Amino acid sequence: MTSISLAEYRSKFPIKKGKKRRSVKGQRVQSVGEVTLATHLRGCKINFEQEYRFHPDRKWRADFFITGTNILIEVEGGIWSGGRHTRGEGFIADMEKYNAAAVLGFKVLRFDTQQVKSGLAIKQIENLVRGGL
Repeated sequence: MTSISLAEYRSKFPIKKGKKRRSVKGQRVQSVGEVTLATHLRGCKINFEQEYRFHPDRKWRADFFITGTNILIEVEGGIWSGGRHTRGEGFIADMEKYNAAAVLGFKVLRFDTQQVKSGLAIKQIENLVRGGL
């Protein structure tokens, strides 16, 4: 595996900073982690779909699906602020969703926003997709 400098990394994966995103009625707003990961995936030329409906009966969606693979990716938000993913009911619902994805043959990778921003997520995804360790 090759290494790159922080400056090279930042030029390859620029992060746009701006106003906080506000939801528009009927539309889901992407989190900073999702926008960042999409930028990283494009930069690495890894094809993906966002908001991928993986279950034939349930309305469950994964944040990302790496096309041509069986990999689903979730960017978990609100883990430090008592968000949905860390409260009992939401945590149990997530377990049901992720277990269903596994039964259907998907590999589910879960990252928080800091792991995405640090480059850890794209490094692990790229290694998995490209057959590295």
